[in-house]
Amino acid sequence: QVQLVESGGGLVQPGGSLRLSCAASGSIVRINSMGWYRQAPGKQRELVATISRGGATNYADFVKGRFTISRDNAKNTVYLQMDSLKPEDTAVYYCTGAIATIRRPSNDYWGQGTQVTVSS
Repeated sequence: QVQLVESGGGLVQPGGSLRLSCAASGSIVRINSMGWYRQAPGKQRELVATISRGGATNYADFVKGRFTISRDNAKNTVYLQMDSLKPEDTAVYYCTGAIATIRRPSNDYWGQGTQVTVSS
């Protein structure tokens, strides 16, 4: 079984910064791509950023230049540094990973989400 646990969410003022972390644990053989999605109230879940095992990154247009995704393969952890936050960034942020375990060659796993609120 695999678990993804996010941390680092909270309340921040517009223009502020937060750093989200997501640690994967369990019977992990290999973690391929990892990423962050978000879902605001009344809206569909949307991609924020992804990162390959080798470090190649991809960002949604609305976060380019403000957010940075990174990972530590030794710690099975992915990060999302969020700068210049805007009220419209308010959402529940979910981490995901394409993870191979002893029982399954690869499967997508999701964390439980962490709330980010940008408000003055």
